[in-house]
Amino acid sequence: MDRKPPRTERRRLTHVDRSGRPRMVDVSAKPDTARRAVAEALVVLSQETLSLVIDGRNAKGDVLTVAELAGVMGAKRTSDLIPLCHPLALTDLLVQVVPDRAAGVLRIRAEAATIGPTGVEMEALTAASVAALTVYDMVKGVERGVEIRSVRLLSKTGGKSGDWVRSPAAEHPPAVPGHRPGDRSAGRIRKKEGT
Repeated sequence: MDRKPPRTERRRLTHVDRSGRPRMVDVSAKPDTARRAVAEALVVLSQETLSLVIDGRNAKGDVLTVAELAGVMGAKRTSDLIPLCHPLALTDLLVQVVPDRAAGVLRIRAEAATIGPTGVEMEALTAASVAALTVYDMVKGVERGVEIRSVRLLSKTGGKSGDWVRSPAAEHPPAVPGHRPGDRSAGRIRKKEGT
């Protein structure tokens, strides 16, 4: 039989009080420190759509630049989107969307920084997510089966908990074998011809 550790030894979620009600964490006693976070997202596209994006021939315009700008705007609005997130004064923010033809993806990397009492992980993750959603919005007219994958934190520095880096083994998740964007339609896997 599994025995739970005493209640005092269990880790508590910091965004709920003892009665389970949601709350914003009080960071007023925490010192301001330099903090930085890096997040990524992958957008999986067909080779045809990827070529349109890279060559700048998409009907809606420059996908890469618009997605990078959208990521910056999204990060600046993080506390408006995530209910218990603190509003932060960002001191640095960079969003890069890099095509990877061999993998059939756009790699989105977002790096956010601040000097303050709380971290910028949510801002980096929001930037990567909004950039990925913007890519989808801009190419959905030519390919509805685009997938957004692996929105995740890669590293963070600063603060009481110190530095954290995702292990290299988990850096890039394996692709789904035999899967291509567009294989799903309305949540169902299309049957291959002759099956």
